[in-house]
Amino acid sequence: MASNETKQANNENVKKNRIQVSNTKKPLFFYVNLAKRYLQQHKEIELSALGMAITTVVTIAEILKNNGFVNEKSILTSTVGTKDVAKGRTVHKARIEIVLEKSDKFDSLMATTQQANANGKVEKKE
Repeated sequence: MASNETKQANNENVKKNRIQVSNTKKPLFFYVNLAKRYLQQHKEIELSALGMAITTVVTIAEILKNNGFVNEKSILTSTVGTKDVAKGRTVHKARIEIVLEKSDKFDSLMATTQQANANGKVEKKE
């Protein structure tokens, strides 16, 4: 029983820190800022996307990584079958999951960002 409870707890934890990205619904920096908020509450986050949204997920991960907020933990690619109601058949789509973990500098970078926003100006760090 304990192993089932552990699996269930792990599944719930994964769902709480997963961001499913669409390339049509929200702007890029909505997801970047959402990822930062999730990282304030979780040690790691998972970004996932299907099809054309994969490039958006990779861009989000690279922005977070290049600005020092995260370290890349893993990347998983796969193909999933989805039912296309209009065509009446299964369509296979590429899927990506990128797991990012909070960097050691995350808290200090967030504090600097929040302080700069409070002052009404954004300071560029060298």
